[in-house]
Amino acid sequence: MRSMRVCCPGSFDPVTNGHINIFTRAARMFDEVTVLVTYNPNKSGLFDADERIALIREALDATGLPEAEKITIDTWDSLLVDYLSEHDIPALVKGLRSSLDYEYELPMAQMNQRLTGVETFFLLTDPEYGYVSSTICKEVAKYGGDVNGLLPENVAEAVLAKYRG
Repeated sequence: MRSMRVCCPGSFDPVTNGHINIFTRAARMFDEVTVLVTYNPNKSGLFDADERIALIREALDATGLPEAEKITIDTWDSLLVDYLSEHDIPALVKGLRSSLDYEYELPMAQMNQRLTGVETFFLLTDPEYGYVSSTICKEVAKYGGDVNGLLPENVAEAVLAKYRG
């Protein structure tokens, strides 16, 4: 039997507790999970790719969950389907917070499937994190708001340090 490998792509700038929740839940269902830090030209980055990878790894390790060991982290700055083909990953996992996320993700999932046959699995976000986004967390932190509980502890510290520095 072939092991099932999946990819969770995103900019993760910064990674939130909602993202970590999706990654670990995916790791419970699939044999291997690759968290893929991608570049979004429509978003200005707070962290570079290497910083994001380090923050994600540290946050996953801090969970103490055995699922974290099944998760690898990589980066890519071209077409997602090219990465998936090069690494023999047949499926994506995307978290959905609301119907707005679904409306945004559906055409991309359909295009990815058309181009390469890649399937997309949607996981509903834990209601605890349904309103949390990287953009909102950055905005709150920028103006001195409390992001505890929204971001992993190491990430919250790094975000606050960026805005202080």
